[in-house]
Amino acid sequence: MAAQILDGKSLAASLRAELKHKVEALVQRGVRPGLAVILAGDDPASRVYVRNKTLAAEQVGVASSVIEFPASVTEAQLMARISALNAERSVHSILVQLPLPKGVDGARVLEAIAPEKDVDGFHEANLGALLAGRPGVVPCTPAGVMRLIAHAGVPLAGRRAVVIGRSNIVGKPLALLLLQKDATVTICHSKSSNLAEIARQADVLVAAVGRAKLVTAAMVKPGACVIDVGVNRLPDGKLAGDVDFEAVKQVAGWITPVPGGVGPMTIAMLLENCVRAASRELGS
Repeated sequence: MAAQILDGKSLAASLRAELKHKVEALVQRGVRPGLAVILAGDDPASRVYVRNKTLAAEQVGVASSVIEFPASVTEAQLMARISALNAERSVHSILVQLPLPKGVDGARVLEAIAPEKDVDGFHEANLGALLAGRPGVVPCTPAGVMRLIAHAGVPLAGRRAVVIGRSNIVGKPLALLLLQKDATVTICHSKSSNLAEIARQADVLVAAVGRAKLVTAAMVKPGACVIDVGVNRLPDGKLAGDVDFEAVKQVAGWITPVPGGVGPMTIAMLLENCVRAASRELGS
């Protein structure tokens, strides 16, 4: 029996509709959520990502602005602009589109964002809050994954979760979120031995490494929930995830497609973070 497809596109549309109502309520109370996006350089993929995010923001009523810098921008110039945005009351959330141009320390730039305006949840203060189990801004992709899992009713307490990938953007924060739901969590990476053997033990298997079709059917426990975070461009121009979707869906109990799975949820969670930031201004 083929796996149940976790439709992130449909769930994200439902969440955006809810957020639109919340934005309308905030506007009636005198606050319109504001998102400032910093785009540095001329990376074509970055421009597409920024366009998708700002269009989604506009659809729910979030006021968005894109601040563009040339590839020659300096770290000091970026940090100065972020400092100004931190002080601007109409801007509730700040997003720095990665990657940044060569010679710019991305970590230092991200740390310049005020933690409460860090819509991506990448600031050390927010990652630290997640580790400590305190309220903070949760990174968008891990938050989207957890919302998909919850919506599908996939049990987590006492189950074995395996996360392939250890980035600060997805792997580590997602492992912490799974742990908060009482899953037993293992993080795998490029130096892990017996990856296939470990993956086969997972009731929930997350692939987030950026290697096309890394996870095969032989690596999946029958009935497992398989979450594919990867987006890879194949030689023929088509998109593929980190999971061999067609083969794995015959073994798994639940699976996310690429595209249409985790991607739309990431943007929905970004908008939710932005609306929450604006709500804090009213103490709601």
